Amino acid sequence: MRALRRRRRGREDWGWAFLFLLPLLWTLAIGFGYAFARAVYFSFTNYNLFHPPEWVGLENYLKLLQDRRFVLALTHTLVYSGVVTAAQTILALLLAVVLNQKLRGILFFRAGYYVPSISSSVVITLIFAWLVHRQGVANFLLTAVQRYLPHLLVFLGAAAALQGIQVLWERRRWRLPARAFDPLLLAISLVGSGLLVALLHQLGGLRPREVPPVTIPWITTERTFLGVPIPLWSIMALNVWTTVPTFMIIFLAGLQDVPRELYEAADIDGATAWQKLRYITVPALRPVLFLVVTLGLIGTLQMFDQVAILAGAAPLDAIITLAYYVYWNMFGGGELPRVGMAAAAALFLALLTLGVVLLQRRFGISERGWAE
Repeated sequence: MRALRRRRRGREDWGWAFLFLLPLLWTLAIGFGYAFARAVYFSFTNYNLFHPPEWVGLENYLKLLQDRRFVLALTHTLVYSGVVTAAQTILALLLAVVLNQKLRGILFFRAGYYVPSISSSVVITLIFAWLVHRQGVANFLLTAVQRYLPHLLVFLGAAAALQGIQVLWERRRWRLPARAFDPLLLAISLVGSGLLVALLHQLGGLRPREVPPVTIPWITTERTFLGVPIPLWSIMALNVWTTVPTFMIIFLAGLQDVPRELYEAADIDGATAWQKLRYITVPALRPVLFLVVTLGLIGTLQMFDQVAILAGAAPLDAIITLAYYVYWNMFGGGELPRVGMAAAAALFLALLTLGVVLLQRRFGISERGWAE
């Protein structure tokens, strides 16, 4: 009797669980399962939304490999994914290590660095387009750097000289273990070099140079740097800036679980900051590192919104990615929608994302560290 009652309770529990999960399962079945099946079907057809689908077999996939713009989009996507994933992972880790220190006002800096991540990507992209305009803030700052380059060089040189003099004085005169970048000495050096530059400028020893204004077309050009279009470099910089804060928070959460005793033992042994980062922090964060790299690869391979917003200003061949290639075949080609090509490209992108993540797990960073 007891066994029978347990079976009945188990069936009731399963029934209630299924009842509560039914709305989610229905949404997944219609929004994902049915949509995925339709996409697979349309990828084997010639369909433009206005005429019945015509079965063409593998013709759409063969056309993809012969389409110059698809090959260009694939190249841009792979380069974009590799550069952005590496940059945002390294920067997020370093920023998390810095913000994990017990310093006064550290919560303010954590919140400040996280702001770009919670802002609307559309708004951020529009502001970014204004910043990198031909007469925008970026070119203005580059022009100012060229004009005041003598001031900058004198400032850096004087700061380095003053810092070196102070460090040597502390070590030899007072026998103190002054560090090369001691915060107090560095502040004195910066203030002193700033006063020196201001004095030389007032006396006429330093004058701004006459240089033409910088007008780099960050978005509206097809010129390349290291084989990659400059507009795509600009989008990379924007994406790194907006995604680093999110991964920084993930790394910060992981750093809370690293035992402090390991760092204390390393300090006793005389380990440097780089050695502690390499031999303690990174190995302890291997599961978190795997999560960050995996999320970064998935997000960068499917990047769409920045390209869609800047597509009206930038040349299409300079910024197109696989995700935008799918959209372009449906709505941006200036012709009837090519649903079959778009579906084939979407499935290719899905398989590419899955393949890259599996390869990363097999040969890159896994939950247990570097794959063997």
